[in-house]
Amino acid sequence: MKKELSIIFSFLGINPIHFFTNVKSLGWFVRDYRHVKKALAKNNDFAIASLYPCLADKSDKAGTNSGHYFHQDLIVAQQVFLDSPVNHIDIGSRIDGFVAHVASFRKINVIDIRELRSDLKNIEFIQLNICDPLLPEFMEMTDSISCLHAIEHFGLGRYGDPIDLDAHLKALNNFHRMLKINGRLFLSTPIGTQRIEFNAHRVFSISYLLEKFQNLFKVEDFYYVNDQGDLIHPESLDNHKIQNNFGCEFGCGVFFLRKIED
Repeated sequence: MKKELSIIFSFLGINPIHFFTNVKSLGWFVRDYRHVKKALAKNNDFAIASLYPCLADKSDKAGTNSGHYFHQDLIVAQQVFLDSPVNHIDIGSRIDGFVAHVASFRKINVIDIRELRSDLKNIEFIQLNICDPLLPEFMEMTDSISCLHAIEHFGLGRYGDPIDLDAHLKALNNFHRMLKINGRLFLSTPIGTQRIEFNAHRVFSISYLLEKFQNLFKVEDFYYVNDQGDLIHPESLDNHKIQNNFGCEFGCGVFFLRKIED
């Protein structure tokens, strides 16, 4: 019920947590404002030109070091650094997260269905629907691909792509075709009870993903981010835990995959 209410409020443009935090913070904001005004009366190097209330930062943490994006971006960027592939292509991952991490130390090619304007030296962009049939020049074009927290959106229309319930399967096949012999795919996606939360995303069961990887990719390593936002590196893909999705209802599975030859 709490999640449904949050979705409704978000749809209406209301963030109830921010609202109540701001109301609660008005007291100290007014006190601090008066103190600054009093101090400025003795020091006129600056003047208050306008109000710009930032009311959540005083009680907030220094930063976020948990959750899907923090962990997946970090561990996959570290692995790309260690692998040092000849060419690395990213498909649909966050530009201001994973792509920026990798671009800080090497060149990265980015494919997305949406437009990206960038003149950054280490980022080259190709606008493309990765679920469409591949052109010949994309066949076996790279030794390394990443697709982080993106495949769950394919074919649901959220990002301007056509509705296609098989889009995620077409993408997996195209990743396989794009990779050279022995190439690696880094794939992350929400895991839990399999479902669609329209039009946001799919959530995949681990057993379903492993089934779809067969004949395309070998799982070389696996991490997951649990529902509490913590990164877990299990020793193995235990069958009981697979069926239970490692206890996740909305976790994030991070798969290090190696291309299987046809």
